[in-house]
Amino acid sequence: MSPARIMLWITCLAEAFLGIPLLGGAFIIANAWTPLLVMFFLHIVTLVLCLRDQRSIVGSGAGIATSVLGFIPIVGMILHWITALILLVLAIQPDRRERDGYIPPPPPPQRW
Repeated sequence: MSPARIMLWITCLAEAFLGIPLLGGAFIIANAWTPLLVMFFLHIVTLVLCLRDQRSIVGSGAGIATSVLGFIPIVGMILHWITALILLVLAIQPDRRERDGYIPPPPPPQRW
């Protein structure tokens, strides 16, 4: 599993937690909106990793937008749900190497 795929799973689970009615909002408010800032940077890291692995950046883009607009009470909760769903779909997709049937070549023979 690639680092990009791992980050997609991490950000998906975090977005799903923040989208839980009352609990997610209480967590965000209790921590003075710091979770939104943390998620913003996690989505940027995920975006860079997805670009490196040639994966879709839609989930990270949605996550960045959600982190910026997440302070709006009901809108933020709905955005967290949508972003978690997008990230889940992207995280389930196999890596490009796995999809293309890529098998790395064997290592060269050792000469002693």
